[in-house]
Amino acid sequence: MDELKKVERKLTKKDYFVVSSMLFALFFGAGNLIFPLHLGQMAGHNWFIATLGFLITGVVLPLLSILAIALTRADGVYDIGLPLGSAFAVTFMALIHATIGPFFGTPRTATVSFTVGVAPFIPKDQQQLALLIYSALFFGAAFWISYNEKDILNRLGKVLNPIFLGLLFLVFLVAMVNPLGSANAGHATSAYATSGNAFLNGFLEGYNTMDALAGLAFGVTVVAAIRQLGKKEDKSVAIVTARSGVLGMGAVALIYFFLILIGAMSLGKFTMSADGGVAFSQIVQHYAGYVGQAVLATLMTVTCLTTAVGLVAAFGQDFHKHFPRLSYRVWMALSAFASFLIANVGLNEIIAWSTPFLMFLYPLSMVLIVLSVMTPIIKKSPVVYFTTVVFTVIPAFLDFVNALPEVAKNTGLVQSLISVRNTLPLSSVGMSWLLPAVVGLVLGLVIYFAKQKR
Repeated sequence: MDELKKVERKLTKKDYFVVSSMLFALFFGAGNLIFPLHLGQMAGHNWFIATLGFLITGVVLPLLSILAIALTRADGVYDIGLPLGSAFAVTFMALIHATIGPFFGTPRTATVSFTVGVAPFIPKDQQQLALLIYSALFFGAAFWISYNEKDILNRLGKVLNPIFLGLLFLVFLVAMVNPLGSANAGHATSAYATSGNAFLNGFLEGYNTMDALAGLAFGVTVVAAIRQLGKKEDKSVAIVTARSGVLGMGAVALIYFFLILIGAMSLGKFTMSADGGVAFSQIVQHYAGYVGQAVLATLMTVTCLTTAVGLVAAFGQDFHKHFPRLSYRVWMALSAFASFLIANVGLNEIIAWSTPFLMFLYPLSMVLIVLSVMTPIIKKSPVVYFTTVVFTVIPAFLDFVNALPEVAKNTGLVQSLISVRNTLPLSSVGMSWLLPAVVGLVLGLVIYFAKQKR
């Protein structure tokens, strides 16, 4: 241990800044703009309490997911689920990557950049065709860059992303100096009418960022970077991750705060939009006209394309590792093509169908993150993992069924499952999994410590 400590290098402020910047870049994509903005519109005068709920799942939980990777020395999301066996780990890994990848996350990079940047220039009757052409070019470029040399786009991203964030903060500044309305005067929707409901629905809205899932998938990248800087001990890596995370995720939290605030203020000028992409476009046009919209379109496209390249590559890497019959590039091509197809159903449909999967995966991810953080205490005990996950997965599945779009609910079986789900505590606020998960965790800990005592 003494020899190990000798080779550890004390990190400089610059090192911490590098790690913080990496965390920020991993977790903040263009898609993260639209959900907090729309949340502000839905929450109205209850915007602040909704913000607190949103920051738990949108900021704190992603940071904990990175810490879970660091503490367990995992090589990726597969290792997080491995205490429950390889079959569960592979299934969990596939669901996480499919959700943040070609099913929902990657298609959203095209639909968000199109909705916010390009759609305002296109007549409504031609937007579907325009989305088809745009998404084909978008994912063709994402695949080509991933296949050949993605460093080109990464360099562009390092230049354009700061410019994009600079313009975003300029919008914040102008919005504060010349507000669209009073944030506390906006009417809250029925789901956000009370402070308690505003907090809980803000918490659930944070699922849409998908950042806790992304943290499990990309956390190994951050941990590897910290080890390359000279940190070797698990405790040191966790401390650096936590300190850097406070800086990087603190910047994300600040942006979320202002986006939610501006969303609430925008009700003084606009009615509530169908989604945050439309709202953001309206706000930019109000302050900067079509010139600002054109600049935004360019930057949004490059920013989203950078994110898409990373998601396509990550999907190809992990699936090739666990299903090696297909090459990395074939998996990448499948991801890009599937993303192209799904992108053309439109942003609203992607959000509607992603919600059930997030209602299922987020509770599982949360309990696995908590169990991973508890590794120094429970030593990855299979019995603690088993009881906690079993007690979580059933109500989480019922929440999945309840969150399905109306078109998928018109069967007797689905209605019966929803009726069962509605009998569970906290089901009315979408948290029916919480108390069973706590019961499962306590039961597992009792069994574990009883065995340890014997």
